[in-house]
Amino acid sequence: MIIRPALAGDADTVAAIWNPVIRDTAATFTTLEKTPQGLAADFASRAAEGKAFLLAEFAGDLLGFATYFQFRNGPGYAHTAEHTIVLAPAAQGRGAGRALMAALEAHARGAGMHSLWAGVSAENPAGLAFHRAIGFAEVARLPQVGFKFGRWMDLVLMQKFL
Repeated sequence: MIIRPALAGDADTVAAIWNPVIRDTAATFTTLEKTPQGLAADFASRAAEGKAFLLAEFAGDLLGFATYFQFRNGPGYAHTAEHTIVLAPAAQGRGAGRALMAALEAHARGAGMHSLWAGVSAENPAGLAFHRAIGFAEVARLPQVGFKFGRWMDLVLMQKFL
């Protein structure tokens, strides 16, 4: 398995992995699907900011991705980041998530981040279990802050100090 930075040419494949999660699951509260053009711009802006947008690849197949960005605007939050990780369904349980997060945490640490945050849907038990298994702790549960599929959903905030 190779962990590498995302390139503009990866945008179609990243969109193909991410959009079904957006469209069909409660793992994210957004309903706005990603476009290849928007993703290519995200790859470039993260690189320009010194942040990472990493891909896991095996035998030419993209298994998933992870990225991080400043938790909130303003200089007081410059050392706190939130991350996103999404795996292709076939990649789950193959170690890609752990490999991506290890590389993402190393990059964030090297960029001066003090902690990483995960906002995980309470309706995503696999995401909650994954984050617990790699050392994230639940620090808050925000009731009914997300609305999707005609219902209110809770958001679980998890944190890991780097």
